[in-house]
Amino acid sequence: MAKILIIDDERSIRSTLREILEYEKYQIDDAADGMEGLVFVDKEKYDVILCDIKMPKMDGMEVLKAILQKTDTPVIMISGHGNIDTAVEAIKIGAYDYIAKPLDLNRLLITLRNALDKSTLITETKVLKKKVSKNWEMIGESTAIKRIKDMIERVAPTDARVLITGENGTGKELVARWLHEKSHRSGQTFIEVNCAAIPSELIESQLFGHEKGSFTSAIKQRKGDFEQADGGTIFLDEIGDMSLSAQAKVLRALQENKITRVGGEKDIPINVRVIAATNKNMEEEIQRKNFREDLYHRLSVILIEVPSLNQRVDDIPLLVDYFVTEICQSQGQPLMKVKPDAIVALQKIAWTGNIRELRNVVERLIILCDKEIKADDVQMYAHPLKHRL
Repeated sequence: MAKILIIDDERSIRSTLREILEYEKYQIDDAADGMEGLVFVDKEKYDVILCDIKMPKMDGMEVLKAILQKTDTPVIMISGHGNIDTAVEAIKIGAYDYIAKPLDLNRLLITLRNALDKSTLITETKVLKKKVSKNWEMIGESTAIKRIKDMIERVAPTDARVLITGENGTGKELVARWLHEKSHRSGQTFIEVNCAAIPSELIESQLFGHEKGSFTSAIKQRKGDFEQADGGTIFLDEIGDMSLSAQAKVLRALQENKITRVGGEKDIPINVRVIAATNKNMEEEIQRKNFREDLYHRLSVILIEVPSLNQRVDDIPLLVDYFVTEICQSQGQPLMKVKPDAIVALQKIAWTGNIRELRNVVERLIILCDKEIKADDVQMYAHPLKHRL
């Protein structure tokens, strides 16, 4: 049942609105002035607030500003003394809508339903954002992870290019995501490109776009990832697998802050932060002529090396607890207990697949074990060849 707060100094208006809205199955609170209304807002969570403009003690516009500082609940302003200028001012401040007295019942109910839809959407968005941010949590308290977190805090607010290195499955993408989320570009686009997954003959079109007819299958113009990320961040994952010709174009983009579409002649200015990652030894790749040294130096203004799971075994208890909670909740089952000896057994495994492999093993154990996970279960269901001698 939706909960609505009515703030109005006229008792008759409050009583009439309460009677109408309770008949419509809404739960109602009412306040005789703005000060009392703000006390209600501090104590309760409302889906919509109706607020008069002309009131003693505190003007409705002041009440509106105070409410918006406390909550994102939609506020509908009502007044018998208002005009177009008043309505415009209320909307500019942040009111959801403005209704003049005497109140039209149909208009009021329609506006309320629309405001409730907005309130529901706000709530759902918050839940989704919380779920998304939870997917990108950085779990761990080891010295290595604390160093990474400290580096992110220092580097993220800048536009410095970052090269992230580390084995597969260590969480390089997670670091890139956090660099974006903690930057001034966080409200803009984050584009991820897996350079290893795109055929070499298509990588340039993917990154820089193409003009119609520039090659056989180019049936229409396409914006590349650099253009789509304009104002935001582009994450070039596995950049060590990028072709040399594409490397040359990326180098130009970094040097001149502009790109040219495949088959095009026009320079297109871009404002993009570039974050790259690789699991390869870049010095060896440079020596083998597989990677341009000048591009490497352009990309590696800041170097962040993500440690392997074997270098941070102290984080395994926290990671296991996080994965158990996440997996059990997603599967709608009670949390499974993990015995201390099982944690010790997991810490003895040589993790070649790192965090990704650990999560898979935890999910396998949750599916195959009864009620609790023990050391014997780890021995049985984790790969026996991966135990340290």
